[in-house]
Amino acid sequence: MSSEREKKVYETLDKLGIAYTKIEHPPVFTVEQAEKHWGSITGAHCKNLFLRNKKGNRHYLAILESSKSADLKALTRKLGEDRLSFASPERLMRYLKLEPGAVSPFGLINDSQKEVRVVIDQDLKNAERINFHPNVNTATVGIDITDFERFLSWCGNSIRYLQL
Repeated sequence: MSSEREKKVYETLDKLGIAYTKIEHPPVFTVEQAEKHWGSITGAHCKNLFLRNKKGNRHYLAILESSKSADLKALTRKLGEDRLSFASPERLMRYLKLEPGAVSPFGLINDSQKEVRVVIDQDLKNAERINFHPNVNTATVGIDITDFERFLSWCGNSIRYLQL
């Protein structure tokens, strides 16, 4: 049974004319748990990290290949921030209307003020397809990378590609 959060993702993709594949699976909270369900899913799988700066007045969604580890110190330098850390579940709910374990760029649908800045690992530009949770951690949705870029453009948030 899909939730309202999940339905909103499919409605948005349909409205934008973006074709997608959907695989349902048990709830997963980490990349390691999710890997067990990726057998038939083609394309890049991603880690999505919701971060905040030290003052808590800037928030970032960092998207990188699931096999990479995020170097928050290096990312802090590249973004010219004082310090980045993981944002609280309360902040995640406030800005993206998501719960831990379901962090996804599809949460940008809920960021009406465009406050979350998106940072994407530039290596993902080489992927043909890219996979994310549809704002719940019980499914994985795959779309073409060109459609993902179109989705991001539609969202209107600030986007930067960096080597992560």
